[in-house]
Amino acid sequence: MTHRTFACLLALALVNVAPRAAVAADAAYHHMHLTATTPEEGAQWYIKHMDCQAVPGRPERAKCGPIWFLFAAGTPSGPSVGSGVNHIGFSFTNLDAKVKQLEAAGIKLEGPIRDVPKLFKLGFLSDPWGTRIEIVEHPEFLGFHHIHLQTAEPAKTLAWYANLFGGKVTKLKDMIDGVLYVGGVWLMAMPAKEPVAPTLKRAVDHLGFSFPDLDVAAKEIKAKGVTFDTEPRPLTPPSPSSVKISFVMGPDNVRIEIVEPPK
Repeated sequence: MTHRTFACLLALALVNVAPRAAVAADAAYHHMHLTATTPEEGAQWYIKHMDCQAVPGRPERAKCGPIWFLFAAGTPSGPSVGSGVNHIGFSFTNLDAKVKQLEAAGIKLEGPIRDVPKLFKLGFLSDPWGTRIEIVEHPEFLGFHHIHLQTAEPAKTLAWYANLFGGKVTKLKDMIDGVLYVGGVWLMAMPAKEPVAPTLKRAVDHLGFSFPDLDVAAKEIKAKGVTFDTEPRPLTPPSPSSVKISFVMGPDNVRIEIVEPPK
């Protein structure tokens, strides 16, 4: 074996055993962080009305499919509408039946259900703390369905998220531009007619994405010109397993938490 051949084989071996650098494709949509009078009330509302699941031993949390719903205690400084996150969405197999269930529980919709040609049935309501919710009938993507941003430059904003957090850039029902994340969560953006407020302390406080290795991902994110408001650090108080968190500010002052979940 020549010295050159040995060097090539050694280089290949090192590539194969070296950890792969985190890229945007490693990201996943992880959680919604909303504001509610008490976290327990917030979690129970989504468990009861949006068909989310209770988390054993954590009454202040709910699990909506693969997505965590976390709640900060307090009175929101404003509703989601008017911020960079206009609303979130949930999908149900039978929207008419779901509306009857919601109305029986005393929840009022903004107006009647509409059947949008080539799209789906849809309607709007708000939770008790001001998060606007779109309910849709989209059987291919049930449960927590989407986040709808409000921004001066929708195409540019969606490109920013895709650049940092991956996802599949595509069209919902071949009609609406969006980014589709693992687990069936859509990110979409509508044009804002006037400046939007920061999300911090509003009904939707922040969005949450995850990477399997936050330290490595942070280097890549910084290389893309994004500054961390909170550098990656262990979750405090200490969690039973290793969890790291960090924060960046997205377009239109949408606060974003980037986490490294438990291994």
